[in-house]
Amino acid sequence: MKKPVFALALSLATLTVPMPLDAATVFTSRDGWKVEGDPATEAAAVELMQQGEQQEAQNDLSGALSSYKALVKRHPVSALAGKAQYRVGRILEAAGEFDEAYKAYDSYLGKNAKGDDFDAAVESMFKIAKLFLDGEKQKVFGFKISSSMKRAQEMFEGIVKRAPFSRFAPIAQFNAGQALEKQGNYDSALIAYSTLVNKHPNDPVADDALYQIGYVRLKQYREGSYDQASAAKAREAFEDFINRYPESEKVPQARENMKLLEGGAKKSTLDVAKFYDKTKHYRAAVIYYNDVIKTSPDTEEANFAKARIEELRQKHGEDALKAGPERAETGQKVAARRRLQAKVDTVSRPDYVGPVVVMPKPDEVAPGRPRLRTSPLGPVPAVEPELPLGDSPGAEALSQPKPAPGSPEPLEPVESEAPKKNP
Repeated sequence: MKKPVFALALSLATLTVPMPLDAATVFTSRDGWKVEGDPATEAAAVELMQQGEQQEAQNDLSGALSSYKALVKRHPVSALAGKAQYRVGRILEAAGEFDEAYKAYDSYLGKNAKGDDFDAAVESMFKIAKLFLDGEKQKVFGFKISSSMKRAQEMFEGIVKRAPFSRFAPIAQFNAGQALEKQGNYDSALIAYSTLVNKHPNDPVADDALYQIGYVRLKQYREGSYDQASAAKAREAFEDFINRYPESEKVPQARENMKLLEGGAKKSTLDVAKFYDKTKHYRAAVIYYNDVIKTSPDTEEANFAKARIEELRQKHGEDALKAGPERAETGQKVAARRRLQAKVDTVSRPDYVGPVVVMPKPDEVAPGRPRLRTSPLGPVPAVEPELPLGDSPGAEALSQPKPAPGSPEPLEPVESEAPKKNP
Protein backbone atom coordinates (compact mmCIF):
# COMPACT_ATOMS: atom_id res chain seq x y z
CA MET A 1 0.00 0.00 0.00
CA LYS A 2 1.40 3.39 -1.05
CA LYS A 3 1.65 6.12 1.51
CA PRO A 4 -0.42 9.21 0.68
CA VAL A 5 1.44 12.29 -0.32
CA PHE A 6 0.68 15.84 0.78
CA ALA A 7 1.26 18.53 -1.83
CA LEU A 8 1.59 22.11 -0.72
CA ALA A 9 1.90 25.14 -2.99
CA LEU A 10 4.42 27.65 -1.75
CA SER A 11 3.74 30.82 -3.80
CA LEU A 12 3.37 29.41 -7.34
CA ALA A 13 5.63 26.35 -6.86
CA THR A 14 4.27 22.94 -5.89
CA LEU A 15 6.11 20.86 -3.31
CA THR A 16 5.32 17.16 -2.92
CA VAL A 17 6.39 15.62 0.39
CA PRO A 18 5.89 12.02 1.62
CA MET A 19 3.89 11.68 4.81
CA PRO A 20 2.81 8.88 7.13
CA LEU A 21 -0.70 7.50 7.11
CA ASP A 22 -1.53 8.64 10.61
CA ALA A 23 -1.04 12.41 10.17
CA ALA A 24 -0.82 15.39 7.85
CA THR A 25 2.45 17.13 7.14
CA VAL A 26 2.09 20.91 7.15
CA PHE A 27 4.68 23.56 6.44
CA THR A 28 4.62 26.96 8.14
CA SER A 29 7.16 29.73 7.80
CA ARG A 30 7.45 30.00 11.57
CA ASP A 31 7.59 26.37 12.69
CA GLY A 32 8.71 24.62 9.52
CA TRP A 33 7.35 21.13 8.83
CA LYS A 34 5.12 19.62 11.47
CA VAL A 35 2.56 16.85 11.82
CA GLU A 36 -1.04 17.55 12.88
CA GLY A 37 -4.65 16.62 12.23
CA ASP A 38 -6.88 13.56 12.40
CA PRO A 39 -5.29 10.71 10.39
CA ALA A 40 -8.44 9.59 8.55
CA THR A 41 -9.60 13.12 7.73
CA GLU A 42 -6.20 14.33 6.64
CA ALA A 43 -5.59 11.31 4.44
CA ALA A 44 -8.76 11.99 2.43
CA ALA A 45 -8.02 15.72 2.31
CA VAL A 46 -4.49 15.10 1.06
CA GLU A 47 -5.82 12.90 -1.73
CA LEU A 48 -8.19 15.64 -2.96
CA MET A 49 -5.49 18.28 -2.63
CA GLN A 50 -3.06 16.22 -4.66
CA GLN A 51 -5.74 15.56 -7.28
CA GLY A 52 -6.53 19.27 -7.60
CA GLU A 53 -2.88 20.19 -7.97
CA GLN A 54 -2.40 17.63 -10.73
CA GLN A 55 -5.46 18.93 -12.60
CA GLU A 56 -4.26 22.50 -12.20
CA ALA A 57 -0.83 21.55 -13.57
CA GLN A 58 -2.53 20.01 -16.60
CA ASN A 59 -4.51 23.27 -17.09
CA ASP A 60 -7.74 21.48 -16.20
CA LEU A 61 -8.96 24.41 -14.16
CA SER A 62 -12.55 23.23 -14.06
CA GLY A 63 -11.52 19.86 -12.61
CA ALA A 64 -9.12 21.48 -10.16
CA LEU A 65 -11.85 23.86 -9.01
CA SER A 66 -14.17 20.92 -8.34
CA SER A 67 -11.49 19.06 -6.36
CA TYR A 68 -10.65 22.05 -4.18
CA LYS A 69 -14.33 22.81 -3.51
CA ALA A 70 -14.94 19.15 -2.62
CA LEU A 71 -12.08 19.26 -0.13
CA VAL A 72 -13.47 22.37 1.57
CA LYS A 73 -16.99 20.95 1.68
CA ARG A 74 -16.15 17.42 2.86
CA HIS A 75 -13.30 18.25 5.23
CA PRO A 76 -13.85 21.78 6.55
CA VAL A 77 -11.77 21.12 9.68
CA SER A 78 -8.81 19.79 7.76
CA ALA A 79 -5.53 21.65 7.88
CA LEU A 80 -5.72 21.82 4.07
CA ALA A 81 -9.20 23.36 3.86
CA GLY A 82 -7.88 26.92 4.01
CA LYS A 83 -5.26 26.23 1.37
CA ALA A 84 -7.91 24.71 -0.93
CA GLN A 85 -10.24 27.68 -0.38
CA TYR A 86 -7.50 30.09 -1.38
CA ARG A 87 -6.86 28.03 -4.53
CA VAL A 88 -10.57 28.34 -5.40
CA GLY A 89 -10.34 32.12 -5.29
CA ARG A 90 -7.16 32.15 -7.35
CA ILE A 91 -8.66 30.00 -10.14
CA LEU A 92 -11.86 32.09 -10.28
CA GLU A 93 -9.86 35.30 -10.43
CA ALA A 94 -7.74 33.97 -13.30
CA ALA A 95 -10.94 33.00 -15.14
CA GLY A 96 -12.34 36.54 -14.84
CA GLU A 97 -15.05 35.58 -12.36
CA PHE A 98 -14.13 38.50 -10.13
CA ASP A 99 -17.26 38.65 -8.02
CA GLU A 100 -17.12 34.93 -7.18
CA ALA A 101 -13.37 35.12 -6.60
CA TYR A 102 -13.86 37.94 -4.10
CA LYS A 103 -16.41 35.83 -2.23
CA ALA A 104 -13.98 32.88 -2.14
CA TYR A 105 -11.19 35.04 -0.71
CA ASP A 106 -13.61 36.58 1.79
CA SER A 107 -14.59 33.09 2.95
CA TYR A 108 -10.92 32.24 3.37
CA LEU A 109 -10.31 35.31 5.55
CA GLY A 110 -13.32 34.50 7.71
CA LYS A 111 -11.98 31.05 8.64
CA ASN A 112 -8.20 31.51 8.42
CA ALA A 113 -7.28 34.69 10.24
CA LYS A 114 -3.77 33.33 10.80
CA GLY A 115 -3.42 31.47 7.52
CA ASP A 116 -0.24 31.64 5.45
CA ASP A 117 -2.16 33.08 2.49
CA PHE A 118 -3.98 35.76 4.49
CA ASP A 119 -2.06 38.74 3.11
CA ALA A 120 -2.15 37.36 -0.42
CA ALA A 121 -5.93 36.93 -0.20
CA VAL A 122 -6.40 40.52 1.07
CA GLU A 123 -4.29 41.86 -1.77
CA SER A 124 -6.32 39.92 -4.34
CA MET A 125 -9.57 41.20 -2.83
CA PHE A 126 -8.27 44.77 -3.03
CA LYS A 127 -7.33 44.37 -6.70
CA ILE A 128 -10.79 43.02 -7.53
CA ALA A 129 -12.53 45.82 -5.64
CA LYS A 130 -10.36 48.38 -7.46
CA LEU A 131 -11.47 46.91 -10.79
CA PHE A 132 -15.11 47.52 -9.84
CA LEU A 133 -14.28 51.04 -8.66
CA ASP A 134 -12.69 51.74 -12.03
CA GLY A 135 -15.78 50.57 -13.90
CA GLU A 136 -15.62 46.79 -14.13
CA LYS A 137 -19.07 45.53 -15.08
CA GLN A 138 -20.92 43.18 -12.79
CA LYS A 139 -22.17 39.90 -14.22
CA VAL A 140 -25.85 38.99 -14.12
CA PHE A 141 -26.72 35.45 -15.27
CA GLY A 142 -23.25 35.18 -16.78
CA PHE A 143 -23.43 38.43 -18.75
CA LYS A 144 -21.70 41.69 -17.86
CA ILE A 145 -24.47 44.25 -17.59
CA SER A 146 -23.18 47.47 -16.04
CA SER A 147 -20.66 48.84 -13.59
CA SER A 148 -21.64 48.86 -9.95
CA MET A 149 -20.23 51.41 -7.52
CA LYS A 150 -22.42 49.84 -4.86
CA ARG A 151 -20.61 46.53 -5.27
CA ALA A 152 -17.23 48.29 -5.17
CA GLN A 153 -18.26 50.01 -1.95
CA GLU A 154 -19.29 46.69 -0.38
CA MET A 155 -16.01 45.07 -1.40
CA PHE A 156 -13.82 47.76 0.15
CA GLU A 157 -15.92 47.80 3.31
CA GLY A 158 -15.54 44.00 3.46
CA ILE A 159 -11.74 44.34 3.37
CA VAL A 160 -11.80 46.84 6.21
CA LYS A 161 -14.04 44.49 8.22
CA ARG A 162 -12.06 41.30 7.57
CA ALA A 163 -8.56 42.79 7.77
CA PRO A 164 -8.73 46.01 9.84
CA PHE A 165 -5.00 45.87 10.69
CA SER A 166 -3.66 44.97 7.27
CA ARG A 167 -1.67 47.41 5.15
CA PHE A 168 -4.63 47.59 2.76
CA ALA A 169 -7.16 48.73 5.39
CA PRO A 170 -6.52 52.53 5.12
CA ILE A 171 -6.58 52.66 1.33
CA ALA A 172 -9.62 50.37 1.29
CA GLN A 173 -11.38 52.81 3.64
CA PHE A 174 -10.47 55.69 1.32
CA ASN A 175 -11.74 53.84 -1.75
CA ALA A 176 -14.98 53.03 0.04
CA GLY A 177 -15.46 56.79 0.39
CA GLN A 178 -14.66 57.19 -3.31
CA ALA A 179 -17.34 54.65 -4.25
CA LEU A 180 -19.89 56.42 -2.04
CA GLU A 181 -18.95 59.77 -3.54
CA LYS A 182 -19.44 58.46 -7.08
CA GLN A 183 -22.91 57.27 -6.05
CA GLY A 184 -23.76 60.79 -4.90
CA ASN A 185 -24.03 59.68 -1.28
CA TYR A 186 -22.02 62.60 0.04
CA ASP A 187 -22.95 62.29 3.72
CA SER A 188 -21.79 58.65 3.91
CA ALA A 189 -18.65 59.51 1.93
CA LEU A 190 -17.78 62.20 4.49
CA ILE A 191 -18.18 59.63 7.27
CA ALA A 192 -15.86 57.21 5.44
CA TYR A 193 -13.15 59.85 4.94
CA SER A 194 -13.47 61.10 8.53
CA THR A 195 -13.13 57.55 9.84
CA LEU A 196 -9.89 57.15 7.92
CA VAL A 197 -8.45 60.42 9.24
CA ASN A 198 -9.37 59.50 12.83
CA LYS A 199 -8.15 55.89 12.75
CA HIS A 200 -5.08 56.29 10.54
CA PRO A 201 -3.90 59.93 10.90
CA ASN A 202 -0.29 59.03 10.06
CA ASP A 203 -1.04 56.93 7.00
CA PRO A 204 0.08 58.42 3.66
CA VAL A 205 -3.50 58.42 2.41
CA ALA A 206 -4.83 60.40 5.41
CA ASP A 207 -4.03 63.77 3.81
CA ASP A 208 -5.94 62.76 0.69
CA ALA A 209 -8.93 61.83 2.84
CA LEU A 210 -8.91 65.19 4.63
CA TYR A 211 -8.63 67.06 1.34
CA GLN A 212 -11.50 64.98 -0.02
CA ILE A 213 -13.67 66.04 2.91
CA GLY A 214 -13.28 69.66 1.82
CA TYR A 215 -13.85 68.76 -1.82
CA VAL A 216 -17.10 66.91 -1.04
CA ARG A 217 -18.25 69.90 1.02
CA LEU A 218 -17.46 72.08 -2.00
CA LYS A 219 -19.59 69.83 -4.23
CA GLN A 220 -22.44 70.00 -1.73
CA TYR A 221 -22.14 73.79 -1.79
CA ARG A 222 -22.28 73.98 -5.56
CA GLU A 223 -25.08 71.48 -5.95
CA GLY A 224 -27.10 72.97 -3.09
CA SER A 225 -27.74 76.36 -4.72
CA TYR A 226 -24.69 77.93 -3.05
CA ASP A 227 -25.81 77.30 0.50
CA GLN A 228 -23.62 79.37 2.81
CA ALA A 229 -23.60 76.74 5.58
CA SER A 230 -22.00 74.22 3.20
CA ALA A 231 -19.52 76.87 2.07
CA ALA A 232 -18.42 77.51 5.65
CA LYS A 233 -17.93 73.79 6.31
CA ALA A 234 -15.94 73.37 3.10
CA ARG A 235 -13.71 76.32 3.98
CA GLU A 236 -13.07 74.89 7.45
CA ALA A 237 -12.14 71.51 5.98
CA PHE A 238 -9.63 73.03 3.55
CA GLU A 239 -8.12 75.18 6.30
CA ASP A 240 -7.77 72.10 8.51
CA PHE A 241 -6.13 70.23 5.64
CA ILE A 242 -3.60 73.02 5.01
CA ASN A 243 -2.75 73.31 8.72
CA ARG A 244 -2.28 69.58 9.30
CA TYR A 245 -0.55 68.69 6.03
CA PRO A 246 1.26 71.85 4.84
CA GLU A 247 3.70 69.78 2.75
CA SER A 248 1.01 67.99 0.77
CA GLU A 249 1.05 68.44 -2.98
CA LYS A 250 -2.66 69.27 -2.85
CA VAL A 251 -2.23 72.43 -0.75
CA PRO A 252 -2.20 74.77 -3.81
CA GLN A 253 -5.41 73.19 -5.07
CA ALA A 254 -6.99 73.61 -1.64
CA ARG A 255 -6.19 77.33 -1.72
CA GLU A 256 -7.74 77.65 -5.17
CA ASN A 257 -10.87 75.91 -3.93
CA MET A 258 -11.11 78.39 -1.07
CA LYS A 259 -11.00 81.25 -3.59
CA LEU A 260 -13.80 79.58 -5.51
CA LEU A 261 -15.84 79.49 -2.33
CA GLU A 262 -15.37 83.23 -1.83
CA GLY A 263 -16.36 83.94 -5.42
CA GLY A 264 -19.36 81.66 -5.09
CA ALA A 265 -20.54 83.55 -2.02
CA LYS A 266 -20.45 86.83 -3.95
CA LYS A 267 -22.21 85.23 -6.88
CA SER A 268 -24.89 83.79 -4.63
CA THR A 269 -25.69 87.13 -2.96
CA LEU A 270 -25.68 88.98 -6.27
CA ASP A 271 -27.98 86.39 -7.84
CA VAL A 272 -30.44 86.80 -4.98
CA ALA A 273 -30.35 90.58 -5.42
CA LYS A 274 -31.00 90.27 -9.15
CA PHE A 275 -33.90 87.90 -8.49
CA TYR A 276 -35.64 90.40 -6.20
CA ASP A 277 -34.83 93.18 -8.65
CA LYS A 278 -36.42 91.23 -11.50
CA THR A 279 -39.54 90.43 -9.49
CA LYS A 280 -39.87 94.16 -8.53
CA HIS A 281 -39.18 93.64 -4.82
CA TYR A 282 -36.83 96.58 -4.86
CA ARG A 283 -36.38 97.00 -1.13
CA ALA A 284 -35.15 93.40 -0.76
CA ALA A 285 -32.98 93.83 -3.86
CA VAL A 286 -31.27 96.90 -2.39
CA ILE A 287 -30.56 95.01 0.85
CA TYR A 288 -28.71 92.27 -1.03
CA TYR A 289 -26.96 94.76 -3.32
CA ASN A 290 -25.64 96.53 -0.24
CA ASP A 291 -24.50 93.18 1.16
CA VAL A 292 -22.41 92.58 -1.97
CA ILE A 293 -20.88 96.05 -1.64
CA LYS A 294 -20.06 95.46 2.02
CA THR A 295 -18.58 91.97 1.74
CA SER A 296 -16.79 92.42 -1.62
CA PRO A 297 -15.73 96.03 -2.06
CA ASP A 298 -13.74 97.13 -5.11
CA THR A 299 -14.96 94.22 -7.25
CA GLU A 300 -16.96 94.06 -10.44
CA GLU A 301 -19.93 92.71 -8.50
CA ALA A 302 -19.77 95.63 -6.05
CA ASN A 303 -19.57 98.20 -8.87
CA PHE A 304 -22.58 96.64 -10.55
CA ALA A 305 -24.53 96.72 -7.27
CA LYS A 306 -23.71 100.41 -6.70
CA ALA A 307 -24.81 101.36 -10.20
CA ARG A 308 -28.06 99.41 -9.90
CA ILE A 309 -28.93 100.95 -6.52
CA GLU A 310 -28.46 104.43 -7.98
CA GLU A 311 -30.72 103.56 -10.91
CA LEU A 312 -33.45 102.30 -8.58
CA ARG A 313 -33.14 105.39 -6.37
CA GLN A 314 -33.58 107.75 -9.31
CA LYS A 315 -36.50 105.76 -10.70
CA HIS A 316 -38.49 105.01 -7.54
CA GLY A 317 -37.22 107.49 -4.98
CA GLU A 318 -35.40 107.13 -1.69
CA ASP A 319 -38.47 106.36 0.40
CA ALA A 320 -39.52 103.45 -1.79
CA LEU A 321 -36.18 101.73 -1.14
CA LYS A 322 -36.00 102.16 2.62
CA ALA A 323 -36.26 99.00 4.63
CA GLY A 324 -39.25 98.92 6.95
CA PRO A 325 -42.84 97.72 7.24
CA GLU A 326 -45.00 98.14 4.17
CA ARG A 327 -47.87 99.64 6.21
CA ALA A 328 -47.91 101.47 9.51
CA GLU A 329 -49.34 99.46 12.35
CA THR A 330 -52.50 100.67 14.03
CA GLY A 331 -52.68 101.16 17.76
CA GLN A 332 -54.71 97.97 18.11
CA LYS A 333 -52.08 95.94 16.25
CA VAL A 334 -49.28 97.45 18.30
CA ALA A 335 -51.10 96.58 21.54
CA ALA A 336 -51.75 93.02 20.37
CA ARG A 337 -48.11 92.59 19.34
CA ARG A 338 -46.96 93.88 22.72
CA ARG A 339 -49.25 91.45 24.53
CA LEU A 340 -47.82 88.58 22.52
CA GLN A 341 -44.30 89.75 23.23
CA ALA A 342 -45.13 89.99 26.93
CA LYS A 343 -46.25 86.37 26.87
CA VAL A 344 -43.02 85.36 25.21
CA ASP A 345 -40.98 87.29 27.78
CA THR A 346 -42.91 85.70 30.62
CA VAL A 347 -42.38 82.17 29.33
CA SER A 348 -38.64 82.81 28.92
CA ARG A 349 -38.21 83.77 32.58
CA PRO A 350 -36.24 81.20 34.63
CA ASP A 351 -38.86 81.17 37.38
CA TYR A 352 -41.76 80.54 35.01
CA VAL A 353 -43.63 77.38 36.08
CA GLY A 354 -46.42 77.32 33.55
CA PRO A 355 -49.77 78.95 32.97
CA VAL A 356 -52.24 79.62 35.77
CA VAL A 357 -54.30 76.54 36.58
CA VAL A 358 -58.01 77.36 36.67
CA MET A 359 -59.83 75.15 39.19
CA PRO A 360 -63.22 73.91 37.99
CA LYS A 361 -66.35 75.04 39.71
CA PRO A 362 -68.33 72.51 41.81
CA ASP A 363 -71.22 72.53 39.35
CA GLU A 364 -68.81 71.70 36.53
CA VAL A 365 -67.36 68.72 38.40
CA ALA A 366 -70.65 67.27 39.70
CA PRO A 367 -73.75 69.18 38.57
CA GLY A 368 -76.64 69.08 41.03
CA ARG A 369 -74.63 68.32 44.13
CA PRO A 370 -74.94 70.78 47.08
CA ARG A 371 -71.95 72.98 47.62
CA LEU A 372 -69.81 72.33 50.66
CA ARG A 373 -69.31 75.13 53.15
CA THR A 374 -65.74 76.30 52.95
CA SER A 375 -65.88 77.75 56.50
CA PRO A 376 -68.13 76.24 59.24
CA LEU A 377 -68.09 79.47 61.27
CA GLY A 378 -68.99 81.84 58.50
CA PRO A 379 -67.48 85.29 58.20
CA VAL A 380 -66.07 86.84 61.35
CA PRO A 381 -67.54 90.33 62.06
CA ALA A 382 -65.20 93.25 62.45
CA VAL A 383 -66.91 94.32 65.75
CA GLU A 384 -67.74 91.96 68.59
CA PRO A 385 -71.57 91.72 68.86
CA GLU A 386 -73.43 92.46 72.05
CA LEU A 387 -74.24 89.57 74.32
CA PRO A 388 -77.95 88.61 74.50
CA LEU A 389 -79.92 89.77 77.57
CA GLY A 390 -82.05 87.42 79.56
CA ASP A 391 -84.06 87.19 82.82
CA SER A 392 -81.21 85.80 84.85
CA PRO A 393 -79.69 87.93 87.62
CA GLY A 394 -76.69 89.97 86.51
CA ALA A 395 -77.71 89.99 82.91
CA GLU A 396 -78.15 93.70 83.08
CA ALA A 397 -74.67 94.15 84.46
CA LEU A 398 -73.19 91.96 81.79
CA SER A 399 -74.89 94.02 79.16
CA GLN A 400 -73.04 97.15 80.27
CA PRO A 401 -69.90 97.84 78.29
CA LYS A 402 -66.63 97.51 80.17
CA PRO A 403 -64.72 100.73 80.78
CA ALA A 404 -61.53 101.28 78.95
CA PRO A 405 -58.32 100.79 80.97
CA GLY A 406 -57.40 103.91 82.95
CA SER A 407 -60.81 105.55 82.70
CA PRO A 408 -62.76 106.43 85.91
CA GLU A 409 -65.17 103.84 87.03
CA PRO A 410 -68.78 104.75 86.30
CA LEU A 411 -71.05 105.83 89.13
CA GLU A 412 -73.47 103.32 90.41
CA PRO A 413 -77.04 104.21 89.48
CA VAL A 414 -79.14 105.76 92.23
CA GLU A 415 -82.64 104.62 92.52
CA SER A 416 -84.94 107.60 92.08
CA GLU A 417 -87.60 108.06 94.68
CA ALA A 418 -91.06 108.01 93.24
CA PRO A 419 -93.70 110.23 94.86
CA LYS A 420 -95.58 108.37 97.43
CA LYS A 421 -99.27 108.28 97.20
CA ASN A 422 -101.42 109.18 100.18
CA PRO A 423 -103.01 106.26 101.66
